Amino acid sequence: MLALGLLLIRLVVGLLFIGHGAQKLFGWFGGYGPKGTGGWMESVGIKPGVVMAVLAGLMELLGGVLFAAGLLTPLAAALIAAAMLGAIVKVHGPNGLWSTANGYEYPLVLLVIAIGVALTGAGAYSLDALLK
Repeated sequence: MLALGLLLIRLVVGLLFIGHGAQKLFGWFGGYGPKGTGGWMESVGIKPGVVMAVLAGLMELLGGVLFAAGLLTPLAAALIAAAMLGAIVKVHGPNGLWSTANGYEYPLVLLVIAIGVALTGAGAYSLDALLK
């Protein structure tokens, strides 16, 4: 049952990060692509905006693919955690904890999930387990 629980967590979180990365990189799923996201990033003090949007998008997309697959899980978790730490520090932190005020509640949960899975391992239903 542990392996199935880890698979569910990895799939949901990983696929959501793939979507967020695709929003930033390609403008898919209602996203704004590198230029739109970069403009917003510059407006909140993250410069150079387009470069940072591409870097964030790559971290989210690659982290999500690896996390969902359970491949190189510590690296995947580090990419996700870094993206969420950046979101907390630069965007959500000043708004307090609760997501109802655009706070850091949700990015913190995702950061902790990523670190927790990295510490426990991806589980038996993962490419990490298959490649051992």
